[in-house]
Amino acid sequence: MESQNLPMFYKNPVPLNKETQAGMTISASPSGFKFAASTQFVLLAGVEFFDAGRQFPIIFTATVDKRILPVALLGLEKEENLFVNEEGVWTGHYIPAYIRRYPFITTDAADGKMIICYDEAFDGFNLKGGVPLFEGGEPTAKMQEIQSFLQDYYVQMKKTGLLCARLLESKMLRQIDAQATMKDGRSYPLKGMLVVDEQKISQLPDDEIVKLYRSGQLAMIQAHLMSLRNFGVLIDRKAALKEKCEAEEKEETKNIIQ
Repeated sequence: MESQNLPMFYKNPVPLNKETQAGMTISASPSGFKFAASTQFVLLAGVEFFDAGRQFPIIFTATVDKRILPVALLGLEKEENLFVNEEGVWTGHYIPAYIRRYPFITTDAADGKMIICYDEAFDGFNLKGGVPLFEGGEPTAKMQEIQSFLQDYYVQMKKTGLLCARLLESKMLRQIDAQATMKDGRSYPLKGMLVVDEQKISQLPDDEIVKLYRSGQLAMIQAHLMSLRNFGVLIDRKAALKEKCEAEEKEETKNIIQ
């Protein structure tokens, strides 16, 4: 499983400027989380493993530039998110930070500083009753909240990069293929997933285990491994969605006959 080109969701990200966007306001998207409805997996920061791992399988995926990234698996098929319904409502208990930060995103400037960008295609900008991002040329409380969230996410992803680099360099990952099989016989192949090799972890010298523990990376690895039980959650959601669709089709047919 190879990561798709990032950033996902973003159609036209441009730098946010307090002068050119001085009058910009933001509201919740009228379409909810529909922007993420066709996202089969989404990037995770290591610090999210503990909450995300209670509901999603967390796996690692290779990028085109030979890095690895941790992602939450949200569906069993390509372009499927089993946690967003037809109304755009998020139906899971935890929303990954990558999704929560939309429509904002950060990038690195030439001097290494963080630049905040926004997606011009987002449908929650400049609506009636929206919250201003700037007032008098300065960030509002809402903008400061957004900046703080983005800064923390930026820092956490840097830390996550260290975890991924360590796993890659130490060759602690192995590739697995899985087959999610439904009760009705349908099956969905999930190929090329990368997971931590428990056997290799158990064979590490004691001093390496101590380093992993003190860095917090061992806890993240354990959360990742425990999350693999959540393939059953995806299967259950897939089955419930099928039952709902069949019930709606049955009701529609009934109404046509009457």
